[in-house]
Amino acid sequence: MTATLDTPPTAPSSGRASTSAPLLPSTLRHGLSLARRGIVKTIHSPEALIDVTLQPVIFLLLFVYVFGGAIAGNSTEYLHYALPGVLLQTVVFASAGTGVGLAEDLKTGIFDRFRSLPISRAAPLVGAIGADLVRYLTSGVIMLAFGFALGYRTPSGPLGILAAFGLVVAFAFGLCWVFTALAMVVKQPRSVQGLSALIMLPLTFASSVFVPTQTMPGWLQGFVAVNPVSRTADAVRALLDGAPAGGAATVSLLTSAGLVVVFAPLAVALYRRRT
Repeated sequence: MTATLDTPPTAPSSGRASTSAPLLPSTLRHGLSLARRGIVKTIHSPEALIDVTLQPVIFLLLFVYVFGGAIAGNSTEYLHYALPGVLLQTVVFASAGTGVGLAEDLKTGIFDRFRSLPISRAAPLVGAIGADLVRYLTSGVIMLAFGFALGYRTPSGPLGILAAFGLVVAFAFGLCWVFTALAMVVKQPRSVQGLSALIMLPLTFASSVFVPTQTMPGWLQGFVAVNPVSRTADAVRALLDGAPAGGAATVSLLTSAGLVVVFAPLAVALYRRRT
């Protein structure tokens, strides 16, 4: 006796239609699993945990109590100016760590092991960036909490704080794709770290993050005016102060979107070619 399945014949479909439907859910599911691996790895690594938790506190203390008196006359006044900028600088520097971490994983061969698993090819990349987003959020929350403990106050309320924090994370998310693409090209983690510093130091220090731009030479003010880090810092500062941030926030969001549009496909293509 034979049994037959009462299933109607299906029309032939193109390969793209049959594979595109399950691709996104599987990529996200596998990426979330690997993101959890990255978070657990950070928790069990003292160096990485200090980088996420203690480094923001050290940066804020150094800039406020070392430079505050010279720049603003007293540390309390400078805290109000510097905290939004240091918040941005901390998360932006953390985005550079995305490329360094990926370069280390590529060097150790862990991505070759991932490729042998029945998971999406893009899942390791999605997981690495997802874990770094959690690190950005953690560093930013610690920075804000410590700033409030030092006496920082904002009239904008919870919505303004969330908007400012979201703008910072969005900008860092766009930047992390730049360093992800860099990690796919540069093989050594130290080289990625050095090139990342070469990119980030001029962008953060030649900006309105730490000092008002009026004190800078005229030729430098021209660069600062078009520096996306300056525009993001101005927008974050305005949101936390309860002031309008339309123009600066628009530039920051457009820059973040542009970085994702350009560098995310490039990073994925380089990743697939390398692995």
